[in-house]
Amino acid sequence: MTGNATGPLAAALAEAEEIIRSAPHVRTEADVAEGLEYLLGTLRGVIEGGQHRGRTHPQLFEATGPYTKMGLDNPDTLYFYANLTDDAEYVVEGRRGTTADLSFQVMAGNYSADERAASHAAFDDRALEIDADGRYSFRMGPARNDDDEGDPGYVVLHPGSSMIAVREVLSDWAVEEAGSATLRRVDAAGTAPGPATVAGQEKFYAKLAEALIGRLRTWLAFPGWFFGDQERNTLYTPRSTPGGLTTQYSSAGIFELSPDEAMVISVPVAGVPYQGFQLGSMWYASLDYVHHQTSLTADQAHVDADGMVHLVLSEQDPGLANWLELLGHREGIMQFRWQRVDGPITPEQGPTLKVVPFDSLADEMPGYADQRVSPEQWRERIAARQQAFARRGLS
Repeated sequence: MTGNATGPLAAALAEAEEIIRSAPHVRTEADVAEGLEYLLGTLRGVIEGGQHRGRTHPQLFEATGPYTKMGLDNPDTLYFYANLTDDAEYVVEGRRGTTADLSFQVMAGNYSADERAASHAAFDDRALEIDADGRYSFRMGPARNDDDEGDPGYVVLHPGSSMIAVREVLSDWAVEEAGSATLRRVDAAGTAPGPATVAGQEKFYAKLAEALIGRLRTWLAFPGWFFGDQERNTLYTPRSTPGGLTTQYSSAGIFELSPDEAMVISVPVAGVPYQGFQLGSMWYASLDYVHHQTSLTADQAHVDADGMVHLVLSEQDPGLANWLELLGHREGIMQFRWQRVDGPITPEQGPTLKVVPFDSLADEMPGYADQRVSPEQWRERIAARQQAFARRGLS
């Protein structure tokens, strides 16, 4: 038997490398190396997603994480997905953990370089009935009755609905416990998917090739979508996060700093269940958040007595608890998120920033003396971060 089922994927890998090497922000060998590492995660992600695309027997799977980054993935979020059809009925069951936020979103279509997936439904666990043991369940499917839209136990799958996303968000990695969730298609219970065929695998590899290139081009286009002509080293006024996440607000921008500069960002603690800040690359992916401090939540950060959090972004180590490491990046994404909010995040609750000479931080950084940490204390801080990440069981 002869054939070339893997040919499209091999060709897509070669095309993907060219996309990486020719990306607008790539200037150095380090940029290329980061891009090739990002490509590995992208390949892993599309394979993981592709193997779970069987819509007859879907299961929740994790296709975004520290080694499958995309879409400015939040270091504090556990992401799970399942593929749907709009004419079938599903049951979602789970146990609520102690995390800061648990939300569900039904989407239609896919993200691409030309369009964004549409949000058909978005809600958090406050819309569910949760028993004393933290258990919950709800059903999804086509409309049955006129009052289905108001039924908290039944989510209507409108025409085109194709995926559910479950997001569980931690504010304190070291303390909070994640819950669990399962999904099953009702009419598939007790049955099994059909066996693999050569024709099916040829189609699978062709879809992988298409998904790989599409995912790369999509997230390279996203910074332009979200920031447009926004000036570098600015954060926009807090606003409802695009994409249909109704209880999330964000403030974001692109930083551009030289090695002898620092950015000081000040923000009040808003008193919402989750408030976090992160850095990302121009691949629209998070920086290494396991072995480096490239993100902080309100629970992880040093908070001044007046309720303010003062962050510093710099390439050089300032010896401060709230230092966000740039890891050699002269430019990249920065973003705040406020989640599980009951009302708008006002401009007064949003961040302010200034770019200063690194050598002037002692004079320009509010609360500078209170944030001082020694090299040994910083190493302990990173060790605690690594340990807290490991307990999440995330891979």
